[in-house]
Amino acid sequence: MGKIIPAFIPHAGCPHQCVFCNQKTISGQQVSGVEAAKTQIEKYGKWVQPSINNEIAFYGGSFTALPMDFQENLLKLGNQYLDKGWAGSIRLSTRPDYINGEELALLKKYRVTLVELGAQSLDDKVLVLAERGHTAQDVANAVRLLRKYNFKVGLQFMIGLPGQDEASFKNTIARGLALKPDIVRIYPLLVIKDTPLAKSFEEGKYTPLTLDEAVKECYEAYAAFTAAGITVIRMGLQPDAELMKIGNILAGPFHPSFGELVKSYGYKIKVEKIIADLPQGDYTIVITVPPKLASIVRGMNKCNVKAWEASGKIKVEFQEGPNFEVTHYDRKTL
Repeated sequence: MGKIIPAFIPHAGCPHQCVFCNQKTISGQQVSGVEAAKTQIEKYGKWVQPSINNEIAFYGGSFTALPMDFQENLLKLGNQYLDKGWAGSIRLSTRPDYINGEELALLKKYRVTLVELGAQSLDDKVLVLAERGHTAQDVANAVRLLRKYNFKVGLQFMIGLPGQDEASFKNTIARGLALKPDIVRIYPLLVIKDTPLAKSFEEGKYTPLTLDEAVKECYEAYAAFTAAGITVIRMGLQPDAELMKIGNILAGPFHPSFGELVKSYGYKIKVEKIIADLPQGDYTIVITVPPKLASIVRGMNKCNVKAWEASGKIKVEFQEGPNFEVTHYDRKTL
């Protein structure tokens, strides 16, 4: 599997101020421009082994909303590193309402293979409250056009948005599945300083999800997309130095290992279901797990093991193996 060599273009091309967005804080990048992008590619690229499986990635802002000459200059920059053998293709993120045939022809010319769309939600009421400036239909139209031009498609979703209740969230998952993206990212909404959402939070008009609530909601989406064969490539924001500065995150379910918490919760409920189906007795649960998954299955500070053993009727043992598997035996029958 290749690596991603990123360049962040904060706010560049964005025609709207979404209530949650301060990309200079989220991305850690303060300026936009070709030279700034070059500096970032050089910075991250020196740590990556050159490979055609690597990708140059333009993140932040709305790439296809940039002036065409600026887009082309960035793409030419990316292609310089493709020609050097650092990477084999380019990916980028953009808004779903700035996708058209002219834009996609340009992207094809410069070896872009994957476009991620910042959908965030597929509920129009939620999109209005978030001041996204696009509709769910815009997302569907963009996906169809990207497929027509043979691009791979990524969708980015957020949980905990204003006005997003359980029914809205489930509907977004269902509509997202129907669009059949190649990859998905899921982010819990954080209250970042100097955003409209920060003002709503300070006025008591917005209450963020707790960490536990965010983990459970994110797992529902993660499980649904994974079951459909869609790869969830990230859950939670990257904890870069700028985001982690004291005072930048005002509230919300931030955790530097949010994705691991989500996966760990999934294993927790899988084992809980097995325990719930056991006849009455005192059982030892034997969990076979690959070494790289052991800490995730146990949970942070062994929280999963503690929860499974809380009744006093269950003891948990681990053994190494190639796949996750759960067996059990009744200690009283031995």
